[in-house]
Amino acid sequence: MIRKCAVRGTFYPAECDAIEAMITQWNAQLDTHLNDTSIWTQVPRAVIVPHAGYVYSGFTANIAYRALHRSHAKRVIVIGPSHYVGIEGVSVIEAEAFETPCGMLRYDNAYARHLKAEFDLTYVALAHEKEHSTETQMPLIYHYLPHSSVVELIYGHEDYRNVAALCMSILQDPQNVLVISTDLSHFYTQNDAKALDNICLEAILARDNSVIEQGCEACGMIGVKALLDTAKQRNYHVKLLDYRTSADASGDLSRVVGYVSAAFFE
Repeated sequence: MIRKCAVRGTFYPAECDAIEAMITQWNAQLDTHLNDTSIWTQVPRAVIVPHAGYVYSGFTANIAYRALHRSHAKRVIVIGPSHYVGIEGVSVIEAEAFETPCGMLRYDNAYARHLKAEFDLTYVALAHEKEHSTETQMPLIYHYLPHSSVVELIYGHEDYRNVAALCMSILQDPQNVLVISTDLSHFYTQNDAKALDNICLEAILARDNSVIEQGCEACGMIGVKALLDTAKQRNYHVKLLDYRTSADASGDLSRVVGYVSAAFFE
C-alpha cells in the first residue's frame, strides 16, 4: 500500500520542480538575512513545524528541515492533528511508501507496528487519506532526508501525556528524529494573533505547559504539549527558528494564521 499525496497542487505544488524552486528561494533568503547561523552546526532531535500552504508557512518549516538535514536520521516520525475525521487516541498507518511529487519516501512498517503494539495505537484509514498536517511535511523530508524512512501518526481526542509517553519512547532511539506539526492562532487580527502567539512562543522556549494554558491557541496543541513535556524530562534546550503570520504573504492583517518553527537539542 502506498500513502498517496492527497493535497499536492493545493497545499504545495503538484510538480517537483516547483517545490525545489521554492526551497532554493527560501534558502537564498536565509543565506542573505539569517544572523544566527549556529543553527546549521547543531543537530536537532525534534522540531515543531507549521502545516499550512507553502506560500504561507513553507519558509518557516523549511528552516527546521534544513537544520534536520545534518541529523542523517534513520527514521523521521511525523505527528500531527486530525483535521477531517474525529478519532479517539492516535492512529498509525502501515504502508510500503509515502508518495511525494519528487519520489517515494520509504515507510518503516516494522517501526509503525512496534509503536502500535507498545502504545495500543489504532488505524483509522480515513484520518490518513487527506490529512495535510502530516502530508505537507513529506516533500521537505524528501528533499533534506531522502534516505530516511518515515512514520505517520495522527491524533484526535487524546490526553497529551499519552502522546508524551509516545514521544519519549521515540526519542530514546538515537536514530529517530521527531516532527510535531501545528499552526498557531487562527483568524484574528494581526495584533491579536501576535499577542496570543507570543504566549505559545514563551511556552516553547520555557518548555512549560503551564504557560500554554495562559492563552496559547494551536491546532496541534496536544502534540506541542507532549513535546514540551518530553523536552523538559530529557533536558533538551530549545531554539526558536522563525515566527510569522499569513499576513507576511497575503498582506491581509484582518484575519491571519500564526506559524512557528522551533528545534530541540540534546
